[in-house]
Amino acid sequence: QVQLVESGGGLVQAGESLRLSCAASGRTLSRYVMGWFRQAPGKEREFVAAISRSGGITNYADSAKGRFTISRDNAKNTVHLQMNSLKPEDTAVYYCTAGPNVAYSYYSYDFWGQGTQVTVSS
Repeated sequence: QVQLVESGGGLVQAGESLRLSCAASGRTLSRYVMGWFRQAPGKEREFVAAISRSGGITNYADSAKGRFTISRDNAKNTVHLQMNSLKPEDTAVYYCTAGPNVAYSYYSYDFWGQGTQVTVSS
């Protein structure tokens, strides 16, 4: 089992930045592909970014490319999502997740955090 706890969400204005963090406990984080998903009210949970076990390969949703950066520190069992140039449409609950493979579907991941709210005002 892996327990994931997100932090770093908040209320920002459009154009500003936030850095989300995900702290893991339980099994070593390096065993898993890590990802970030988000869910806005009334919408399905959607893929944002994922990073391979070593951190050498990253994948991003089109909406995140060029603005968001996912990173991991396996020694500290943490994953981060740096979000720049935030837009009102980025408003959502952001979830950290762990799974066996890079995937764009949320049902492919095994472990989830409780989420952290990101609100971007215009």
